[in-house]
Amino acid sequence: MSYKIKFGTDGWRAHVGEGYTFANVRRCAGGFASYLLEQGYQGESIIVGHDKRYRGEDFAAAVAEVLAAYGFHVYLTDGPSPTPVISYSVVAKNAMGAVNITASHNPNTDNGFKVRDKFGGAIDPEGLRKIEASIPESENDVKRMEYEAAEEKGLITKFDPAPDYITHIEELIDLQPIRDAGLNVLIDPMWGNSAGWFPRLLEGGSTTVSEIHNTRHPLFPGMKRPEPIPPNVNEGLAATLEQGADVLLINDGDADRVGLGDENGNFIDQLRVYGLLAYYLLEVRGQRGAIVKTLSTTTMLEKLGKIYDVPVHKTGVGFKYVAPKVLETDAIIGGEESGGYAFKGNVPERDGILAGLYILDMMVKLNRKPSELVDLLFETVGAHYYDRIDTPFEGDREEKIAKIMSADPETIGGLKVTDFVTIDGFQYILEDGGWLLIRFSGTEPIIRVYCETTYEDRVEDILQDGLKIAGIV
Repeated sequence: MSYKIKFGTDGWRAHVGEGYTFANVRRCAGGFASYLLEQGYQGESIIVGHDKRYRGEDFAAAVAEVLAAYGFHVYLTDGPSPTPVISYSVVAKNAMGAVNITASHNPNTDNGFKVRDKFGGAIDPEGLRKIEASIPESENDVKRMEYEAAEEKGLITKFDPAPDYITHIEELIDLQPIRDAGLNVLIDPMWGNSAGWFPRLLEGGSTTVSEIHNTRHPLFPGMKRPEPIPPNVNEGLAATLEQGADVLLINDGDADRVGLGDENGNFIDQLRVYGLLAYYLLEVRGQRGAIVKTLSTTTMLEKLGKIYDVPVHKTGVGFKYVAPKVLETDAIIGGEESGGYAFKGNVPERDGILAGLYILDMMVKLNRKPSELVDLLFETVGAHYYDRIDTPFEGDREEKIAKIMSADPETIGGLKVTDFVTIDGFQYILEDGGWLLIRFSGTEPIIRVYCETTYEDRVEDILQDGLKIAGIV
């Protein structure tokens, strides 16, 4: 029986050398090709890119060989490229989709296979199910054209995706005030694809941009994984203090997420970053329009929605839900708890580079440092506190689900439970408007327990009660 390939929250991921093999990557590419043909995209262009993980360029070339054999014209990036740059290339090249070889924030043992639609955004759940169903059982059932032959026939074209993306970014934001602001900016690309991008975009003024962890190193030393949350960001936070930086911007391995450290070397969690970005668009840029959020992110967005009279839409976790809703509602921003945010005027895809530039622009426009921006946000919507615990998942999943469903707690962390939501995972709404969420990861064998509350002293109690409900402690 062949290895079962299943798409999770954002594509397929597996351990390299085990499930993630060239044979299975080719099977995935064959399934995507069949899906595209069913959509009527015969002979169209497809973007293929990769990150800096082990042999990423070789896996990408293998995908290109398969797509070329099915008659598609492949634009293959000429090196590791940020996910948002690959996604924008779909629009810039008038392509019908993209394949991105990346495992994003996963450990160094993994690699992945992301697919994007003709808008450059995540494919919706129904589309992913069709792709899964189209994956051949064997590599022998997948068409393949040797790379050199495909290149000679003009079916594979290597290209530099940077110029189109940079032109696009400069249409979305005036970078000159940031260049001239005299900021001391520290970037942590987490050994990944955003290395060199901020220095390139912001060169030529009094602002200085320096980087750490900016070379290729597939083992990601100094961090458990290239995910922009503690403890992975601790070296960057320490370097912020050592260098006297005004701000630390952190990108995950494929640069579709952003993390933020303030001038005091403190991490600003991703829910507060989402609140800041929404406030920036509404107050500083004067935009109006819908906000799209996953159920696992901040209720500060609902409060901002009431203040600025804009609708807020809630979805399941993952951009396969967020991206379609962003398109449907023409939202000004869509995002999730993991630190990924999409913006109006850009493709419906997480963009950790544009998000970082917007944070810098907010600092310049309001003449405030990051900690002062958080103070301003809290003056507007009140203080909110968040944390999360990830625990490796073992045992029978259905037994754990049954235990959670039968728990029926009246209080959590000393706060009354007012509602129970099962849109995606198990979410308990609390009397202060906060929440506890228990959810199985869609990309890894992990149970996530996370919460948000207006009571700083209740965070740990809420999380501990969540671990008990999940049967972890």
